[in-house]
Amino acid sequence: MATVADLEHGQKGIIKEFSDIVLPIKLMELGCLPGNSVELVQIAPLKDPIYINVNGSHIAIRRSLARQIELDILEDPKAI
Repeated sequence: MATVADLEHGQKGIIKEFSDIVLPIKLMELGCLPGNSVELVQIAPLKDPIYINVNGSHIAIRRSLARQIELDILEDPKAI
């Protein structure tokens, strides 16, 4: 399954599940929950961190954490 780390700039997906049950509570409080949409906004010059938009909240996360957030990538970004 694809993860947030697999997204390309501007690409969107729907969060399905987490590969690790230990996910920071702060991410969940910001809306990083199964069923919510996520969009890759920017990747830092050294490829870490990455910046995502989850329900209108811009969040910077480490690539290692992004690999734990599994999602279905949307082929048509306007589908959300």
